[in-house]
Amino acid sequence: MQDSAQHRALWAALDTLAANHGLSTSGLARASGLDATTFNKSKRIGPDGRLRWPSTESLARALAAVGSTFEEFAALVAGNDRGGRTIPIVGMARAGVDGFFDDQGFPVGAEETVRFPDTGINKVYALEISGDSMEPLYRKGDVVIVQPRTPVRRGDRVVVRTKAGEVMAKELGRRTETTIELLSVNPAHAMRKMATDDIDWIARIVWASQ
Repeated sequence: MQDSAQHRALWAALDTLAANHGLSTSGLARASGLDATTFNKSKRIGPDGRLRWPSTESLARALAAVGSTFEEFAALVAGNDRGGRTIPIVGMARAGVDGFFDDQGFPVGAEETVRFPDTGINKVYALEISGDSMEPLYRKGDVVIVQPRTPVRRGDRVVVRTKAGEVMAKELGRRTETTIELLSVNPAHAMRKMATDDIDWIARIVWASQ
């Protein structure tokens, strides 16, 4: 039982380390020069049910990649069960897959998780940014926290999914009964005007870890 608790604490600390630096666990692994699946949830327990632990080398490389120390990581291990909770994280490509979200706009079947500060905001998930349309506000690999089924208004930063399966982070512009404007922070990307009938859902970005 003690080993199981220590195992959960160590992996939760790795989740927190990644989230604190705006990364998913896959992003942390890639930044460390490791295979992207090294820290995945599926790698934490073997097929035979035995606990798997991150190697000292992979942990050292992860800490070096984000400029953290073993002492700081130890503090995360000690406090992983306080001040936060685990939420699912998905990439934009996965978010575009049909059937990945339930009727409430919440992802189902997400294998990876990150730690999210206990802010009192409920029913949220994390999305890893791709593309450069929102630079310098959000860069590729940054993680934003998304709350579906929440009222949005002009000027809000949002995640939009089209019925064609495109998923994008934008700033909400002018809305009418038939059209919606989606604005980019990066001036290299023009404003997009879309028919409301082409939008599957719009969810508000409520928090960002960068």
